[in-house]
Amino acid sequence: MLEAPAVRIRDVILDAWAWLNYKPIMQNPRRPGGPLAELAGAWVPEEDLRRLAVYTVLAAYDSNQAGQLVAASSGDEGGLERRELGDATKLIDTVLGYVLGSEQTISVPGAEHAEDEDPPAGAVEAAQAQARLRAWAGKELLELRMQQTERTAVRSGDAVYTLAWEPSVQRVLLRSYDPGFFFPEWGDDGELDAAEFPSRVHFAWELPEDPARGVKARVRRITFDLGPITAATEPVIAKSGKPVRTLVAGADGEPALSVGDRADPETGRITRVHPWAPDRSSGMTCYLSDGEWLLDDLKGGHTVYSLPESKAAWRVRSDGEVLHRLDLRCDFLPVVHITNSVPETGEHWGRSALAGVLQALDDLAATDTDTSAATATTGAPVISVSGARIGVDRTTGQPKPVALSAGSVFQLADGGRMDVLNTAPQLAALREQSLHLIDRIAANSRITAAGLGTLDPTALPSGYALALALGPLDSLIGSMRLARRHKYTLLLRMAYRLHQAGRVWPPGETPEAVLVFGPHTPTDRAAILDEVIKAVTGGVLSLETGVRMLMDAGYPVEDAMAEVQRIQARAFDAAARLADATADSGAVRAFLGLPPAPGETGPSPLIPAPGAERGPVR
Repeated sequence: MLEAPAVRIRDVILDAWAWLNYKPIMQNPRRPGGPLAELAGAWVPEEDLRRLAVYTVLAAYDSNQAGQLVAASSGDEGGLERRELGDATKLIDTVLGYVLGSEQTISVPGAEHAEDEDPPAGAVEAAQAQARLRAWAGKELLELRMQQTERTAVRSGDAVYTLAWEPSVQRVLLRSYDPGFFFPEWGDDGELDAAEFPSRVHFAWELPEDPARGVKARVRRITFDLGPITAATEPVIAKSGKPVRTLVAGADGEPALSVGDRADPETGRITRVHPWAPDRSSGMTCYLSDGEWLLDDLKGGHTVYSLPESKAAWRVRSDGEVLHRLDLRCDFLPVVHITNSVPETGEHWGRSALAGVLQALDDLAATDTDTSAATATTGAPVISVSGARIGVDRTTGQPKPVALSAGSVFQLADGGRMDVLNTAPQLAALREQSLHLIDRIAANSRITAAGLGTLDPTALPSGYALALALGPLDSLIGSMRLARRHKYTLLLRMAYRLHQAGRVWPPGETPEAVLVFGPHTPTDRAAILDEVIKAVTGGVLSLETGVRMLMDAGYPVEDAMAEVQRIQARAFDAAARLADATADSGAVRAFLGLPPAPGETGPSPLIPAPGAERGPVR
């Protein structure tokens, strides 16, 4: 008897992608037929291969090509017959819709009080900053970018935004990259913290050769590097004919400084004051490099982290700046890494929405494949006939094949019979298995049957029961939004500061803008409206709070304070009670939003002023 090979504990890989270890293609991604076999060069480091292989496998599931990937990597042609009916895609799109909610709104705290009669300090500035960010988001199609990027994050577990100042349009450009192009350097200090920021990140991918234009295969790499401020540089053309950057010489022959930079005479450290921090100086800045390398030049174990600069062909920006350590004049990396989940301790990478149910999706695909085969035998059943008179083909001398169609008549001899193979019970069992797997996927993914849309609405006795059924989904979306909340605040802060660095937005402290996601589940608007009416009428809630509750429920109210003023302008019964309580017509007119009455002198005094002359009493 053959014994199973022993598995040593050191051979078990437990990392952020251990849930995909059951796939044989994860053992050696570079092997022929593997998910990364197309990477001809060795510029991709070994420590990143598993991550890139996971992204490739998940993309195959999303495009209903997981069976083709298995067939190509293992040689199992049965994978080509695998039925994939879009269950993975539906799961991804469903989670995406819940995470983003019905709408996304940029909000700066305090901006809602800018139009008050006596606005608090900073409210007007907050409203102006909010207007600038919303205008920028409209030009950069932020909602569309979020749909693209967040779908990648839900599917792969990770996604990346970059921001860059574009002089030709005088605004910050927002771009999203596939996480397979993202190679961060977390540092060598041994610290493993999910909140740690890298000091250098690379975006790299292969560009195929083009024989028609005589272009060879090459690698493009974009690098954002955070380092000490150096002397000023300028673009020039080197003797080799390639564009490069060189130091600018001053009047004394020494390297010149950029405008606004200062050098410490004792240490030589160069510092500058950024527009968003006018009261302090910084000695760090971000450098941008964008170049291409021929694959033929990458010898001797060069990886994406150590490509030789002497072999690079640097690209040139629209304004003529050579993108080789170009000073971006900001003390941060304009890169935002989005994770689909809160990373595990010691990890920086997110977890795909498909991670926990991928094997269940495989079982569902196998069941769908069996169901398809059973449907063929049920729709066109196998029939056996005995004792039938079958004609003979005069050419071959063989009996003619029996064909069954509507209206067919068979002449049977005595004792003849016709039997039909009934596969309907097996088909029903397979369908029950499919429904069972779908329920299991809904439960284990925490989307729930109610959230996935497979729950019969009549099965729930009340709205409270529906709320309980959606409890796991609420917890899931709350955790996913928690992983994103700080990242989008960081993105808006970076966008604002880059506009300040470009001198198109006023300097000063950067406002703390947040991105507010809309409700992820339908809201019982009628119940909330009834609750607000009772609470405001009963005096337990203010009118302002009630209007904000209606806004959160989805009512088309754009400005809470303006809506309150419109309501009060028509609240004549409340104005009459105010007049009875105060006897002050000026307060009543202010309550109704009316200007003071012309020549209004106010109420007459009931007691004469001291020293006033009394008239005769009649």
